[in-house]
Amino acid sequence: MRYLNFILLAILALSNGYFMVDGGKINYKDALTKSIMFLEAQRSGKLPRNNRIKWRGDSGLDDGKLAGVDLVGGYYDAGDNVKYGLPMAFTITTLAWTAITYKSELKTTGELGNVHAAIRWGTDYFLKAASKKNLLWVQVGDPVKDHQCWTRPENMQTPRTLYKINQQVPGTEIAAETAAAMAASSIVFRDVDQKYSRKLLNKAKLLFDFAKSHKGTYDGECPFYCSYSGYNDELLWGATWLYLATKKAEYYKFITEQAVSSSVAEFSWDLKYAGAQVLLAEMHLSGEHSVQNFKQQADNFICAVLPDTSFHQVYITKGGLIHLRDGANTQYVTSTAFLFFAYSNILTKNRENVHCGKHQIKPARLREFAKQQMDYVLGSNPNKRSYMAGFGVNPPTQPHHRGASVPILESKTVVECGMSFSKWFQRDAPNYNELTGAIVGGPDKNDKFIDKRSQSSMLEPCTYINSLAIGPLAELAVHGK
Repeated sequence: MRYLNFILLAILALSNGYFMVDGGKINYKDALTKSIMFLEAQRSGKLPRNNRIKWRGDSGLDDGKLAGVDLVGGYYDAGDNVKYGLPMAFTITTLAWTAITYKSELKTTGELGNVHAAIRWGTDYFLKAASKKNLLWVQVGDPVKDHQCWTRPENMQTPRTLYKINQQVPGTEIAAETAAAMAASSIVFRDVDQKYSRKLLNKAKLLFDFAKSHKGTYDGECPFYCSYSGYNDELLWGATWLYLATKKAEYYKFITEQAVSSSVAEFSWDLKYAGAQVLLAEMHLSGEHSVQNFKQQADNFICAVLPDTSFHQVYITKGGLIHLRDGANTQYVTSTAFLFFAYSNILTKNRENVHCGKHQIKPARLREFAKQQMDYVLGSNPNKRSYMAGFGVNPPTQPHHRGASVPILESKTVVECGMSFSKWFQRDAPNYNELTGAIVGGPDKNDKFIDKRSQSSMLEPCTYINSLAIGPLAELAVHGK
């Protein structure tokens, strides 16, 4: 009888989005809600009345004035106060993909509206940044000056230098990624706000044409966001989202006749091939035979990541975590979990498997691995601690983040940059403000983690870590295993 009661309790826990682990429990619904709240903490501009992050205030209200344009809004990418176009666009594209794929789950958890608001905060900004044809404002803020001052965005006085791409200074990666963000978001808002959806789609078309007709890598965001992978992945990614949004032959033709693709072992703000391949694999399984090669490449991604295949390429720590490289490593964890869950659902729906040479991997194995990665981040790991601020057992208290680690100051307070680091950055104590929901960079390849904000590779959060965590968390909150 005692054993039966345990089983019944376990079933009840799973049905409510919990999963028992290491004597504790992971509340996926709570993690989902908090992961979205972190994105709200990254907002720049005039905050809405329903702002849930009470220690955040309006910031960057003069952004764009140097060039007589309105560039107020958008997101700070991580723990600094610069607005970078490439990672911001990737954040929005992946949020839109999440809203499309997990619409039902987000509705069930009551978070669909918050995800829509997060997307719109980005697309409203991109509409301003791309207001003129063949011109896109891609960055606001001098990154060198910004990184020399440790202050909240509400009090920053560092230069809000503006950077753009145009016909003379191309930036194919950023233009194509922003096109992908606008096209994917147009699908999200199609049934919510048709006029807005059309506006996004029209802008996506123009941006993609610009990316395609003026090819070149923009190095202006280097060394902070250097495109090591080149722009072919963004062109395939952008064309895929435009085809999904329009079903127009010109984008299908680009995908099948002009685009370059490659088998890879990661999905990130810099490398989009695997994401496009999963989307195109679904098209193939739905009857589009001309994109069959993308199914094999999507399979190759899985085979390269899973440790139980002979094609395995990715390092897995002893504790079971993917580790590609130091510096926001959890971005590869959440991106892999997202693709594994998404692809598993596609394969299940079409009664297909992953083919790793002669070996076949069933969709259930993908789900199992994806869940393991998310559980590690949320507390099921050798250190028995959460890597999401404000969530679970022994979460990080010192995220490498200016806004969270500096106390609320009067709006007119002048911060002396030279003293700001000794006063707030080097202070060995919990941040003044909890950065709720932020998934920090995480442990090193030996599962070692130090909760000190000076350890930026371990403690800095990024918007694209969380944007890719929302889908897996919605999946787990509703479906458990």
